[in-house]
Amino acid sequence: MNSRPVRAILFDKGPTTNWVLGWHQDRTICVKKRVETEGYGPFTTKAGLVHVEPPFELIEGMATVRFHLDPVDGSNAPLRIAVGSHKVGKIPAREVEAIARRSDIVACYAEAGDTWAYSTPILHSSERSQSAGQRRRVLQVDFSPDSLKGGLDWLGI
Repeated sequence: MNSRPVRAILFDKGPTTNWVLGWHQDRTICVKKRVETEGYGPFTTKAGLVHVEPPFELIEGMATVRFHLDPVDGSNAPLRIAVGSHKVGKIPAREVEAIARRSDIVACYAEAGDTWAYSTPILHSSERSQSAGQRRRVLQVDFSPDSLKGGLDWLGI
């Protein structure tokens, strides 16, 4: 499968930037501009960037790679994944918590320089960091083999 990077996000949890991320599937992609296209929607704008929910089959074909810039242990909010949940398909929001409870949960610990790769639609979450002085910086890159339909273009990295 030939894939290309289509989005990059730097997550930086630390003393002044610390948040909880509940269980969810990544379902949106970042595009250059809003173009109404059958099967894509709704559109949203986050941090000035246009996002849209594509047909879920596109998300199922994507892979996500996380490059760890800092060590990640149990105290600084490791990503948690619900093992096998990427095989369930698009999970309705009302069922996410129940599926996470029924799944084996893995905390993605890492050393600085480690990478983790997973199927983009896997259920995942993270808690607030409990480590006052330790940062958790992760560069996340999403890859897709697919072009978009109807005049939509990946924003790219």
